[in-house]
Amino acid sequence: MRAVDRLTLPRALHPGAWWLWALGMAVAASRTRNPVLLVLILVVTGFVVAARRTDAPWAHSFTAFLKLGLAVIGIRIVLQALLSTRSQGNIVLFTLPQIPLPGWAAGVKLGGQVTLEAVLTALYDGGQLAVMLCCIGAANALASPKRLLKSLPGALYEMGVACVVALTFAPQLVTDARRIRAARRLRGRTRGSFRTTAMPVLEGALDRSVELAAAMDSRGYGRTAQVPRRQRQLTGLCVLLGLLGILLGVYALLTDSLAFPFALTALAIGLLLAVSALGIGRQRVTRTRYRPDPWALPEWLVTAAGAVAAAVMVVAAVRGVHGLLLDGPLVVPPIPLLPVVGVLIGLAPALVAPPVRVGAAA
Repeated sequence: MRAVDRLTLPRALHPGAWWLWALGMAVAASRTRNPVLLVLILVVTGFVVAARRTDAPWAHSFTAFLKLGLAVIGIRIVLQALLSTRSQGNIVLFTLPQIPLPGWAAGVKLGGQVTLEAVLTALYDGGQLAVMLCCIGAANALASPKRLLKSLPGALYEMGVACVVALTFAPQLVTDARRIRAARRLRGRTRGSFRTTAMPVLEGALDRSVELAAAMDSRGYGRTAQVPRRQRQLTGLCVLLGLLGILLGVYALLTDSLAFPFALTALAIGLLLAVSALGIGRQRVTRTRYRPDPWALPEWLVTAAGAVAAAVMVVAAVRGVHGLLLDGPLVVPPIPLLPVVGVLIGLAPALVAPPVRVGAAA
């Protein structure tokens, strides 16, 4: 298929591209506590989800993550109200009953005065985490989990098979529970205990597991090629060092605790080692893949949109652009031009991603 056709014809975008875009937007949200920028990131992700989601069951997960984000903000405000001190602000909103604590808990309070500054600080901190969760929810709403697992490298073959089996049986458990409750209602038993419902569901799940295991074994699932022991050890070492480099790089980028060049170097080395380990480990798998998802121009454009949004926010944070962090909770949030432009680039998937097929569920 030509690149032009892949850009215009209705088809499902590669799930990895959606996840890379969503992770880029989450990184952008992690670099700011400005409520204007956080709301803008939330609007951008929500617009892309509304424009490119399908009618699949997982396509409505963005709403669930949005509710989870609101719950996170509420919990953060409640904890801040219970544990905040007068030193966090001077505008007292109300006073809670204070519980006296023992002497070894000096400096910690439970209850007492709740200030406006403390509540706004909790709102901004909780909003940052909530927007990051919504970015992950956008990836869940746009990317098919089964197709994502099918696209895993050969080195992660066993893990992918296990996850696919789990994803296949989890919805079936819900269906079995509904079927059993309907059967009990037809028999006139409107009240049912957890034991009378759970045991038939568990029995059916175990039976299907045994049948699936026998079917997969007869078709050669789990068979791997023989590789030298030294090659397996080298693969494991590359995986460990790669994960360590990625963790150090991501931690340094998110916390600013280390130098920016060191963070990029550690992240690049970690990614290189991880990719090398995946390339070496895929030699153990001799299977072929039926109709793999294409990675064409739309996938590159969607991934680039998230990468640009994240890069602009990271560079703005390193250079100390005014507006990413507020000078105080009562300050009117400014609107920095460069971060706003970077976040708006995240809207590109709504335009460059192929339109979804009507009735497509995978």
